[in-house]
Amino acid sequence: MFDKEKVLKLCNEWSKNTLMQTLEIEYIDAGEDFLVAKMPVNPRVHQPMGLLHGGASAALAESVGSAASIIFVNPEKQEVRGIELSANHLRAKREGEIFATARIIHQGRSIHLWEIKITDEEGKLISLCKLTNMILPRKPKV
Repeated sequence: MFDKEKVLKLCNEWSKNTLMQTLEIEYIDAGEDFLVAKMPVNPRVHQPMGLLHGGASAALAESVGSAASIIFVNPEKQEVRGIELSANHLRAKREGEIFATARIIHQGRSIHLWEIKITDEEGKLISLCKLTNMILPRKPKV
């Protein structure tokens, strides 16, 4: 049985002391085949021209897509590794918030493929991304 609150709590807890915390990424919604996160757009994530940096959008996309794979694996026995990310940046953003929604395209035993749409507060598409995750067995800690 899918537990939305448990998934969101786990994703937000795992973000502590990571790039996700630095970028102020917060996981805000989840379902059986999707995960949503938001990130503020401010000078912390700007490029020199005062616009949202494409690398910050890519970090948001990879963060939400990788965390989304947790929905389909047993994190005690498996690990998720992002192996390919592509991003098309379609619209500039200077301030406010952006929202990344990762939706599963392919759920295999060893590969997950995600489409991530990054939108603004009005639902306008900012970036369209695709992330491939590899699912690996968790190695015992030595």
